[in-house]
Amino acid sequence: MSTMTRIFTLQLSHSDYLDNKDMLSLVNSTYHDASVFDVFNKLKDNEGKFKKSLIGDVRGLLSLYEATFLSVRQEDILDKAMEFTATRLNYALPNLSNNPIAAQVVHALDQPIHKGLTRLESRRYISFYEKDDSHNKVLLDFAKLDFNLLQKLHQRESSEITRWWKALDVPGKLPFARDRVVEVYFWMLGVYYEPQYILGTRILTKAVSLISLIDDIYDASNATIEELVLFNDAIQS
Repeated sequence: MSTMTRIFTLQLSHSDYLDNKDMLSLVNSTYHDASVFDVFNKLKDNEGKFKKSLIGDVRGLLSLYEATFLSVRQEDILDKAMEFTATRLNYALPNLSNNPIAAQVVHALDQPIHKGLTRLESRRYISFYEKDDSHNKVLLDFAKLDFNLLQKLHQRESSEITRWWKALDVPGKLPFARDRVVEVYFWMLGVYYEPQYILGTRILTKAVSLISLIDDIYDASNATIEELVLFNDAIQS
């Protein structure tokens, strides 16, 4: 299913550019794989360029800009939209000095949401949303509660993995090896962060930590070539 058929999930629905019928069409196309290029063509004028009326809606531009990073091949309209929105957002920045959305625009232009770690981007967005005068307090409180609960789960999980690592006594047995278990765990949260995937996070963290350990044996130990050959044979067998 193409990006264009999933685009309705973005925050364009708050603007006047797409009406309720258009949004319903986008939702419906998610399940029927219909083309919705004609819907997004409403954002263009008769010359095929994006309408100048879009320029004044910074939040709408930001939402469309973030959406363009979900594009796949042959979605030229999103490629053009990326160029258009990035240019207009850069132009708008000097006039946003007293606007809470300014920091969000700066961050998006530097690193779009879809190119960051989900949990880090979630925490950052909570701060952005909190400064928005139109925020929903109940929704904001639930977002904070969800983040904090999952953070506690990650802390407990990190402690358990650290105890496993210490039980191996890597620093005592292999002092040349890097102690990267917490770093690796954080890395793995980029793959699995949801609570239902705790087992997958643990398995990946332990596996990558051991791979890192093997790498250090090759690169940082005082082993001779002959010893490393024997070690390699043992790994391969």
